[in-house]
Amino acid sequence: MPKIFEPLEDFKTIDLPEKQLPFWKIAGPGAILVGLSIGAGEIVIWPLIAAEYGASMVWAAVLGVFLQLWINFEVGRWTIATGETVYTGYSRVWRGFAPLFILLIVIGWIAPGWARESGAALKALIFNSKWQAGTFWGSDTFWTIITFAVASVILFGPKMVYQSVEHTIEILVAVVTIGLILVAILVGTWDTWKELGAGIVNVGYKDPNMSVKALFIALVFAGAGGTANLFYTFYLRDKNIGMGARVPGLRNPLRGRTEKVPATGFLFEETAENRRRFEDWWGYIKRDQMLFFWALNTLTILLFIFGALAVLHPEGIVPDRSQLIFDEADILGKSFGEFGRRIFLVVGVATLFGTQLALLDGVGRSVSDIIYTNFKGAQKRELSWWYLLIVGIWIVAGCVITFVMERLNVSGLGFLFNAAYMGGFAMALYVPLTLYMNYRFLPKIAKPKTMSTIMMFIASAVYIGFAISSIIWEIKRLIGG
Repeated sequence: MPKIFEPLEDFKTIDLPEKQLPFWKIAGPGAILVGLSIGAGEIVIWPLIAAEYGASMVWAAVLGVFLQLWINFEVGRWTIATGETVYTGYSRVWRGFAPLFILLIVIGWIAPGWARESGAALKALIFNSKWQAGTFWGSDTFWTIITFAVASVILFGPKMVYQSVEHTIEILVAVVTIGLILVAILVGTWDTWKELGAGIVNVGYKDPNMSVKALFIALVFAGAGGTANLFYTFYLRDKNIGMGARVPGLRNPLRGRTEKVPATGFLFEETAENRRRFEDWWGYIKRDQMLFFWALNTLTILLFIFGALAVLHPEGIVPDRSQLIFDEADILGKSFGEFGRRIFLVVGVATLFGTQLALLDGVGRSVSDIIYTNFKGAQKRELSWWYLLIVGIWIVAGCVITFVMERLNVSGLGFLFNAAYMGGFAMALYVPLTLYMNYRFLPKIAKPKTMSTIMMFIASAVYIGFAISSIIWEIKRLIGG
């Protein structure tokens, strides 16, 4: 074992905690994943596809969310059974996964596309998209700094980081859902609904003009996408779900003393009582994911697509990636006045900022957890200290990158598409890895059952197949070019 790694302790044996509260008292982790999911995929990538190709490939959006439902099940299974993050589980398989996942997270999320676009949408909502153009006060950099400042207050204001993230994102998701329903009422026609329905059942169709890379990106970002699905592991722990109740929640290091967080977790003995308790917690995971992630995510992505079908596609408008939100808002404004324009801009701000906040928190948790658990000497500092450091670095880097991108006239949304692309390759790796890990380490009563296994095999085949096809497409493109 390389000397850079801290030895991983074996699992401690302890009984699984009793589930004492009803579902609605402990609901929330799945809602944060919805906040992540309604980012670029729902408000940009899929509406852009609908604007250009109509509803013919909507089936892929529905499929993408459904496949990620099963991935989230297995991420949740590991955490309720062990109290560990999935990253620690991956390190139990091979220590090299620790630096590899840090690399995947950095490559996937470092470009601040969501922060930049949420800032631009906020400026357009308060003033207009051209306000103070050419000045620092009207620049994307200034408004990106504003959104990061708001996110910092939310993350480092209260004593417990999770609570403020959950409550804020739940409010933002409610705003998005209500706003989208209003937009659908304003622009909806029966013909548009029929077109949407036809696209849902048009399974397997790919427009000849759409590259396999573009479809891969769209499939990945139908849902949380990339390593964002893995953030679920932290929200379950901080909500004291399953064995996560044995691990202290992440405290704000700026608000006094923090607790020592164990780097490794627990396993339970296979008793009748622990079986019953696991089934109770597993039932929670299924309800949390099916209600919040699957049902609500599917509803919102279809409403976003519906809006593009009704507003952009009939006009033959295929906006530039960086203009889609503003073009759709302006067209709604022409048809329904300032009310229509502002509704969509409110949806845009809530969507993009919710994703920005959840990503900032999730990336900070992921990188700090991997460093704290795996690298020698890291546990001399508390986990919350590492979280503060990583989030701080991420915010500064995001503002600097936005400044450079703006000076070079590079679109922020272009980076979101690249994030989805890299995230797809990450999923091709961690989806089969998560299934393997759950089979290898968990007690027999907690191992995946037949249906979960089949669906994870299907998800693995889809992401690996698309990853290989995309590599072949890239090679052909380079040779042809």
